[in-house]
Amino acid sequence: MAETVVRNEISDWIVKAALAGREEVEILAGICERMVAAGISLVRASVASNLLDPTIDARAARWLRAKGGVEEAFPRTDDPAVEEDWRRSPFFALIESGKPMMRRRLDATYRRGEFPMLDQFQDEGVTDYVAFVSRIGKRVRLGEAEGIAVSWTTDAPNGFTDEQIAVLAGILPALTISVILWMTNRAARTLITTYLGSDAAARVLAGNIVRGRADPIRAVVWYSDLVGFTRISDTTSAATVLELLNDYAEAQVEEIEAHAGNVLKFTGDGILAIFPNDDTPVACKHALDAAAGQRSRIASLNQRRSASGLPVTDTHVALHVGELLYGNLGSARRLDFTVLGPAVNEAARIEALCGSLEQTIIVSSAFAEAAGDARNQLVSLGRYAMKGVARPQELFTLDLG
Repeated sequence: MAETVVRNEISDWIVKAALAGREEVEILAGICERMVAAGISLVRASVASNLLDPTIDARAARWLRAKGGVEEAFPRTDDPAVEEDWRRSPFFALIESGKPMMRRRLDATYRRGEFPMLDQFQDEGVTDYVAFVSRIGKRVRLGEAEGIAVSWTTDAPNGFTDEQIAVLAGILPALTISVILWMTNRAARTLITTYLGSDAAARVLAGNIVRGRADPIRAVVWYSDLVGFTRISDTTSAATVLELLNDYAEAQVEEIEAHAGNVLKFTGDGILAIFPNDDTPVACKHALDAAAGQRSRIASLNQRRSASGLPVTDTHVALHVGELLYGNLGSARRLDFTVLGPAVNEAARIEALCGSLEQTIIVSSAFAEAAGDARNQLVSLGRYAMKGVARPQELFTLDLG
């Protein structure tokens, strides 16, 4: 009867904590504190699940009696040592077995060598280890995450009692729901940010999902593409082309985002980005710093690729300032969140001149006028007419000397 009361009280608390927005590590810590208060001598607890994330494979929350709650993310990696550690873990064995529970008494009967982690626990005075897998239905899964894995350890002389095991098993449904709630929320935010960029994602998640809803903004437009991409794609394998696109996109995107820019679209080998800021000279400075930074990154990238016998290329970048509409475009249920306006088209026209003017970075006269003190970094290239642009204008490049 006592274990039923403890189980129900903790389960109710888990649900309320999840609905209040407490994260997994806070919930796990709260569970452990309540179990310790109920007389369960916990040493360590862990809950983990896979993530639908391009760079993080899984996430774990842990509670340690000596430290409290901690959390850890496990990056995606091809490192054989990391894979071997995972395959020798109790969680891996439990998941592969298809069983819902694993228990190992770490007393004189324990067979050392099965799991290095449990050998270490035994050396530290742990007497009992129990783990559960809680699986969820396919219709509510995201990616490869089939549910959660949870483990508990104690240093009580005789290990966990049957009643304590019943409590641990009994709170599993509530704990699973709380973790899946956060996992789903985190995955949704990660996916939208991954495919739309941080600023557009924030606007979409705030409710801007209606076709035709767009805000007028003034921003710097970045428009770039790769030099000689068609030739490269015609003379190399698809896998080599994909690797090349990824390498040069990373060099640009990391600089754009490091300088408060937002990448909105990849158009084959091209990138469309914006630098929004109420203070336009600040936006211009950010864009110029990003343009200079990607030049340095690409120089280093080309050295590495050349040393490996891989094809190399370069970027052409245009920077322009103008009024834009920033929002939803498309059909009622298939939308793109992007920018529209003559400034985008003009940036593309400017970028097209990079080859004939033998420049890797060209900025518009509007950009130069709005750049403030950063105007000192620009060098005039003269006046040029552009297709689709009413008047010839003076163009500039960034003095990288």
